[in-house]
Amino acid sequence: MRIAIVDESASRASIIEEGLAQLPDSELFVLTERHGLVAQIEAIAPDVVLIDLGNPSRDMLEEYFAVSRVVARPIAMFVDESDEEAIGASIDAGVSVYVVDGLAASRIRSVLDLAVRRFHAFARLQGELAEAQGKLAEREAIDRAKRILMQSKGVSEPEAYAELRRKAMSSNRRIVDIAEAVVTAHELMIGDADER
Repeated sequence: MRIAIVDESASRASIIEEGLAQLPDSELFVLTERHGLVAQIEAIAPDVVLIDLGNPSRDMLEEYFAVSRVVARPIAMFVDESDEEAIGASIDAGVSVYVVDGLAASRIRSVLDLAVRRFHAFARLQGELAEAQGKLAEREAIDRAKRILMQSKGVSEPEAYAELRRKAMSSNRRIVDIAEAVVTAHELMIGDADER
């Protein structure tokens, strides 16, 4: 496991390193420079990013939240103090775990495990949401194509669907592909009629 530790303080970074010392098969990379942080992280291609900010200013927090939006990795962020607004912003930015006043070597491993698990759980939910949205969009295209066929050919809904299905089978394509073609053709025809 490749782990990037982001901390401007070498002494604080050593606490995280100590907490990960017993982690088998891991490579640790300590980044102490904020300038070009996204490029540094991308060059390392870590599996997990641990960020220790100590007592950050609002601007510093926003800068690191911007980093977490770009880096699609499990991220654990350690701060000394926080408020509800900062916690909400960290969640919106994609931070997997936001730890307030909890930087201790003995806790690092469990925080790392939690960050990875939460990241994967969230990624799974995003995948399921994208799949559901895709199916909904397909269903809407099919329904719209059925309505077009019903209006233009004067057929019932089951007949319109059967026609879409027959065309899909005969052309070895998915019904949604045929439906989208019907919708596109209809939009082109309507557009041509409007221009006259």
